[in-house]
Amino acid sequence: MPHETPLITTLVAGFGLAFLFGLLAQRLKLPLIAGYLLAGVIIGPFTPGYVADMGLATELAELGVILLMFGVGLHFSPRDLMAVKAIAVPGALGQIAVASSFGTAMGWLMGWSLGAGLIFGLALSVASTVVLLRALQDRDLLQNEKGRVAVGWLIVEDLVMVLALVLIPPLAGLLGGTPLPVGEDAEIVAEVGSGIGIGPIAATVLITLVKAAAFVALMLVVGRRVIPWVLHFVSHTKSRELFRLAVLAIALGVAYGATHFFGVSFALGAFFAGMVMSSSTLSSQAMRETLPLRDAFAVLFFVSVGMLFNPSIVLSAPLALLGTVLIIIGIKSVVAYYIVRAFGHDHDKGLTIAASLAQIGEFSFILITMGVTLSIVPPEARDLVVAGAMISILLNPLLFHLLDRQLARKAAAPPPDAPEAAAEPTPQG
Repeated sequence: MPHETPLITTLVAGFGLAFLFGLLAQRLKLPLIAGYLLAGVIIGPFTPGYVADMGLATELAELGVILLMFGVGLHFSPRDLMAVKAIAVPGALGQIAVASSFGTAMGWLMGWSLGAGLIFGLALSVASTVVLLRALQDRDLLQNEKGRVAVGWLIVEDLVMVLALVLIPPLAGLLGGTPLPVGEDAEIVAEVGSGIGIGPIAATVLITLVKAAAFVALMLVVGRRVIPWVLHFVSHTKSRELFRLAVLAIALGVAYGATHFFGVSFALGAFFAGMVMSSSTLSSQAMRETLPLRDAFAVLFFVSVGMLFNPSIVLSAPLALLGTVLIIIGIKSVVAYYIVRAFGHDHDKGLTIAASLAQIGEFSFILITMGVTLSIVPPEARDLVVAGAMISILLNPLLFHLLDRQLARKAAAPPPDAPEAAAEPTPQG
């Protein structure tokens, strides 16, 4: 048996370099994320030397996303999710529409087709699960209303991206790309569409929504009873090892089943697994057991992002890169802020949501890679999205740092209508 395998080598290179450059970033008082991203650039295909297995790194990073969303679900309940739907649903949809419009316009100015610009804009409109949740957890914001709105907003964005990923392949020819060969699934969709009088594309949307609704109903009705019961049953064995295995098996199993059987993303499947587990009295223990693995694989996510980065895009298309970053950090943030304010929420909450969404991540890569594979968007678009993601991820901690300083100054300042201190009374003679 060879001592060097792609999996072990990728883990050693990823964790080892992430530790070294993370330590260097801390000494330079930079975000640890900067070190992790640099580690990915060094072992990526665009720099000389060792090149890690990109496919393995991406799959390992997906484990971090699953465990992170599972942990968020443990802090959430169905009541919390429904409480923020009034702002999360229209807010996320409005922000996606505006950011996608600006991305489409930018693509048109660069000479791309309308379909290429649309996919490029969609890729710029969705925030990274890992970056957003990590920022909220570092500031203990997941438990308050700001954090719940941000997570609800994120869930709606993920649902929209799942629907987009389903619709893009059958629409590839219409969007200016190469249509996929008609397979068994496409024939079924076309047959259903013709049978009910609405067309294949509408039938695809309908089937996707029905499958997603079936998954949610299954988790809320059956999962809320079965998953807590399993945890309590395992806890009676008094084995911490078995309990940890049970938690991981539930998180990964539900995430995989959600994708394989219902077409829902891994992240959303894991989120609902954690949410139904939150009704158990053992949810806090489950959170502690998954914390080390979650943090470790979240590091691999940032390393995998660095591996995708092509440094030559900075020199070959600086203006296009600047426009991409402005849409991600500027347009998205401004739109999110004013949507939150339009719904009657205060200035601080608007700034928190705006800073949370001022980056892009995993869904953006999946979407733009699909566009390149279907020949809808040029490879330059993928390089711009990855470079924009890397820059926005690096700048996101700085935005939160500025936000923290502003909130601290506001908390320290006296209220504007506070009465002046009364003068000390003069002694009476």
